Amino acid sequence: MRRVIPARLLACTGFVICTSADAQNNHPADDSVYQAFGQKAGIQALMEDFFTRLQADQRIAPFFKDTNRANLVEQLTEQLCQEGGGPCVYKGAPMGPVHRDLDIRKEHFNALVEVLQQSMDAKGIAFSAQNRMLARLAPMHRDIITP
Repeated sequence: MRRVIPARLLACTGFVICTSADAQNNHPADDSVYQAFGQKAGIQALMEDFFTRLQADQRIAPFFKDTNRANLVEQLTEQLCQEGGGPCVYKGAPMGPVHRDLDIRKEHFNALVEVLQQSMDAKGIAFSAQNRMLARLAPMHRDIITP
């Protein structure tokens, strides 16, 4: 069964590579999303699965072909841990400079959303928790898509 995702949630997966400078020091007040994702170990397992799926999806694999897997998984784990309300602090680069010259289009972005959903589904993360995480990440998307 194919799910329909509200447009505002589609716009939120730009978080995947790195966060904005404003989000680097802000921790959500509650950790319910962090808990729903299985804390740091669950988030890391999710990001491992996600990376594998990214490389297998021909729509977006070229963006990740020369990516250091261990580093990206670590950075994404820290980022989602922080955004989910966990104790982590993301120290990666801001999204704008990292994505500026990659020519990422809306269709690439939407493909990434689909892949992330596949990973979250495979890890058994409740749809409501998925949406709460995506909503927390939504403000970051504008730095990823090339205008």
